[in-house]
Amino acid sequence: MGNRLTKIYTRTGDAGTTGLGNGSRVSKGSARIQAIGSVDELNSTIGVILSEPLPDRIRDCLTDIQHELFDLGGELSIPGHVIVRDNHVLRLESRLDEFNARLSPLKEFILPGGSKASSHCHVARTICRRAERDVVNLAEEEAVSTPVRQYLNRLSDLLFVLARSINLAAGVPDVLWDPQRSAKIRSDS
Repeated sequence: MGNRLTKIYTRTGDAGTTGLGNGSRVSKGSARIQAIGSVDELNSTIGVILSEPLPDRIRDCLTDIQHELFDLGGELSIPGHVIVRDNHVLRLESRLDEFNARLSPLKEFILPGGSKASSHCHVARTICRRAERDVVNLAEEEAVSTPVRQYLNRLSDLLFVLARSINLAAGVPDVLWDPQRSAKIRSDS
């Protein structure tokens, strides 16, 4: 790859527009740019998780996801271009099944928390849900491939399971929602 970015600032966005991968320009407030931004934020948050100590299989999974999210953002930046396909969704489902099989069945609701890496993973999960909502909003205005929406939906589930897996590997228990504590808080209010 040659020098693709020889200058970081261009001033072309000063009027509130930005360029898409196909050369067209759109408002920085458009649904497409909102979706791209949420996917970028999600990818950055996964980078934060990767800065923490993790088991190799979780690190490898998250690193693959970062590359796939970069591709997904690329697809969103070129209207009509398709990169994310059904096999990407199936791969996430396979990873979801693999990691979930190692966890104890859920009997209680889980609150975000536990280890630092797990907490970051929960933040990534919530950003993923927002990215999914942003893509759904975009799809109401313009064509978006079905696998993109499915990928983000499965990824949020996988991030939940990975958060639990990270806690398990760290020997830190999941933080369970305590309905009695919630009731006490409500009654004290």
